[in-house]
Amino acid sequence: MLDFLKKLLMPSFESISTSELEDVLKSERVTLLDVRSPQEYRGGHIRHARNIPLNQVETYQGPKSEKLYVICQSGMRSKRAASILARNGYQAINVRGGMSAYQGKIIGGK
Repeated sequence: MLDFLKKLLMPSFESISTSELEDVLKSERVTLLDVRSPQEYRGGHIRHARNIPLNQVETYQGPKSEKLYVICQSGMRSKRAASILARNGYQAINVRGGMSAYQGKIIGGK
């Protein structure tokens, strides 16, 4: 019964590693939401990532037909954001490890 309630209240979403994200970014243009604060985002982010802080994710409006990749600093906020987005009908994919684990090129920052 508890498992049923968890599934009902917490929609499922996919998770990928940062290295898997790098492969995806090399092969296609994707919608990548960076749910960190604007200050963290300005400190360095992945090219074409869109900054939608976690406290604003609930209001995100975009095509529900495309996958949304979600990243933060460590993977905790993006996991929460992916859950919110999935509950709102989006195909959200959490990036485990976040920017702390990302080894690809970033823009901004020092």
